[in-house]
Amino acid sequence: MSTNQPANHSIQAWSQINRKYLGKGVRVKRFRRPQRSQIRNRVLMAVLMSRDIKLSRLAEELSVSSRSVSAWIYEGRIPSQTNLDKTCRYLGYPAHVLFNEALIRQSPVLCQPAPSRFMKQAAGEAPKRSDILTGLCMVHDISVTDASRWIGVHPGTFRKWLHHSYLPSAAMQEKAETFFRIPRLILFADCERSG
Repeated sequence: MSTNQPANHSIQAWSQINRKYLGKGVRVKRFRRPQRSQIRNRVLMAVLMSRDIKLSRLAEELSVSSRSVSAWIYEGRIPSQTNLDKTCRYLGYPAHVLFNEALIRQSPVLCQPAPSRFMKQAAGEAPKRSDILTGLCMVHDISVTDASRWIGVHPGTFRKWLHHSYLPSAAMQEKAETFFRIPRLILFADCERSG
């Protein structure tokens, strides 16, 4: 009998501790704040963030598990052909843009010369025509001013790329490609589709 009392006391103590913490509730962020190196599929994440589509919502729309969608983004997994087709159809991009295997394998960390901060109000003020470019600024938390300065273009010109799907010259495409480390055909896919 004396051996059961400490076990009961232990269970009661854990019960009190659990009630203390579980009663506070859990706050779930809309997008988890990943380290830059954790995102393997930056393009897919950029499109989702730009369009404000949660991973769980995408999973629900495609009738797949949230874990599968997370694996596509954070682990760089390529979905089955059926799910690949459904994702591309739903988001309106070809497979070589959303699931570029070479780009996912490389998954470079974007080297920012200095800390920056993406201004969300700037994204909300004007229409977003380039989901990929806008989303990449959100993924990497880069302001329009800093991105344009680091690429070497006027901020107004960079805004044209974001909001009007303006396709820059080949030299400017190359500079943006070098900075974001994403091939220009993917980086400016929204410009290619609109024009």
